Parts: sequence; C-alpha cells; structure tokens
Amino acid sequence: MFGENPIKRRKSTLIMVGDVPVGGDSPIAVQSMTNTDTNDVAATVDQINRIQAAGADIVRVSVPTMDAAEAFKEIKKQVSIPLVADIHFDYRIALKVAEYGVDCLRINPGNIGNEERIKAVIDVAKEKNIPIRIGVNGGSLEKDIQEKYHEPTPEALVESAMRHVEILQRHDFHNFKVSVKASDVHLAVGAYRLLAQKIDQPLHLGITEAGGFRSGAVKSAVGLGMLLAEGIGDTIRISLAADPVEEIKVGFDILKSLGIRSRGINFIACPSCSRQEFDVVGTMNQLEERLEDVVEPVTVSVIGCVVNGPGEALVSDLGLAGANKRSGFYINGQRQKKRIDNDNIAEQLESEIREFIANKIQVENIE
Repeated sequence: MFGENPIKRRKSTLIMVGDVPVGGDSPIAVQSMTNTDTNDVAATVDQINRIQAAGADIVRVSVPTMDAAEAFKEIKKQVSIPLVADIHFDYRIALKVAEYGVDCLRINPGNIGNEERIKAVIDVAKEKNIPIRIGVNGGSLEKDIQEKYHEPTPEALVESAMRHVEILQRHDFHNFKVSVKASDVHLAVGAYRLLAQKIDQPLHLGITEAGGFRSGAVKSAVGLGMLLAEGIGDTIRISLAADPVEEIKVGFDILKSLGIRSRGINFIACPSCSRQEFDVVGTMNQLEERLEDVVEPVTVSVIGCVVNGPGEALVSDLGLAGANKRSGFYINGQRQKKRIDNDNIAEQLESEIREFIANKIQVENIE
C-alpha cells in the first residue's frame, strides 16, 4: 500500500509501440534487450519469452546484418511482445524489418547516409505507423561535436539528439521517442533534464553500460530515480551486464520504490539485528524465491522484532512482527488471532500471501 504519490509527470505526446502506449498518461513502460545472437532464432525467442514472463512491456533486438533481419522475421512470428529493432547505419535493414512487422525502429536518421535514404526510412515508418527511437550515447558522439565540447557534456548529448530530431521534423515525422544515455550518472541526468525542456516527445531513460548486476543496479536506481522523481521519463531500460530478466526486475523495483508502478510483491524487511526472533535474512531469501511468479501488486512487511514490526504492518497488506517462538501476523493493518510459527515462517507466509492474492483477485472480478 502506497501513500499519495507526489510526482507530477512531464507532459509528453503519446506513441504506440505495437500495442504498448508510451508517453501521455500511460504507465511507464519497462523494457530490456536480448543479448543472444539474433541469428540463433530459438535462443532469441526463448530469451524474449523469459523477459516477457518477468513483466517486460517491450523487448529490443539487435539487427546488425541482413541475415539478422531474416532471423528477425522468424523471431517476430514466434513472440507476442512488441519488438524494437536496433539498427545502425544500414538503412536497408530498417526497410527490411519494417516489411517484417517491427514495432519500433531504433535508428538515428543522421547516421544512415544521404537524404534519399533517410526519406526512404521515414516514408516506410509513416506508411506502417512505426515509431522511431533516436538513441544518443555519450560514448559515440559525432566527431564535430566531440571537437566542439572536447568531452561528453549534457549540452553535447542534447545537441546531437536535436540534430536527429530536426531531421525527422523536417520530414513532418513526429512519431518518435528519444534517449540521451551515458554511463556517467550526472551526465545522463543533466542531458535528460535539458532535453525534457526542448521536446514534447516521450523520453526513453537509461544509464547505458551501467556495469555488473549490483553496481549497475545502483547506478541505474540513482540516475533514473532522480529523473523519475522529477516526472521525467516515459519508458525505462536498465542496462546490466547480466541476464536481461534481471533488468526487468530492477526496473520494476525502481518504479515500485517511487510508488509509480507496482508489479509483484513489494517487500519491507529489516536488515536484522540481535533483537530478531527469527532468521529474517534467510526467510526473505526463501520468500523472494518462492513468490517470484506473483505479479499482483502486494506489500508485505517482514520485521524480526516488535520494535518496528507492528508499525510497518499497519501500512502493509500483510505484515509479520517477530516475537518469541510465534510471531504476530497482520492483514490490512489488523492484528490477527492467528500467529506464525517461527520454525517455518517462509512456508506459512507464502501460503497466507497466496490466499490473500486469490481473495483479492476474486473480489476485483466481482466488482
């Protein structure tokens, strides 16, 4: 259960990536990118399905060659989630995947050659109502911009982005979103803040090449958290050197922590100390593993003693307050006569959570 969310979203235009709305008043979309060889259709489809099962709204697939475009055609037939094709330089690949039903093109128009080639891509995007994502990266700015600014700066990233934006606008194409990613948190945040003042199109947020699972998750949470708390951002991708499924989990954890969007269980748990009446850390590890399949938004507090346990339970859907041998149990802030045996907390609490969710869904269906 969240309190009133004070965040006021930046106004942005609405675009559709397949059947997923991005921008406007729509929920912030969570996405990831495959790291398989796109030519390996079976492996890529399997990974896309796992990413989707984790809660993703959109999946991006790299399409670096015409052979990969042919593989993309087969992949698209076998999945149901909207797919973004990541393309650099070769406009012919963009035309081919557009023919094969791509839901969005990630391609920078200024990088694909002369005006005739740019127009060809824009024309097919217009004809098939395919949005484009302009993706600027602090590590690959144009040579003249690098020479002008000497190093990546927020202004440099935004100048690069606006070049591509102006090309699309010159061709009366407005069905696009933009990202200005950097591996440095301050650089990315500064660039997004500047860009948010210049255009109305949706912004795709990310700290690029953030690092391994732990450090990358922290950097992403800090950077994206700052922007999201200011109402900036319409879709997010967490870039981790890890299984893409973990990117989706971290993305939803960031949104949950800000009360923006909830999927699955929001656990409140103490770090434990000598006051704990049961193994809090072990219990939490078991619960997270046992309840990974849950998608219904529920808040559960697991506190090892009575100092903070009752208070946290009051603002949780279900709560546990540690006590000697048998711990106090709460539902919707109300203390229950039933108590939880400390010897097998994870099993009992899992059962209570699943029952609570089943009842909640039943009530929602009746209403």
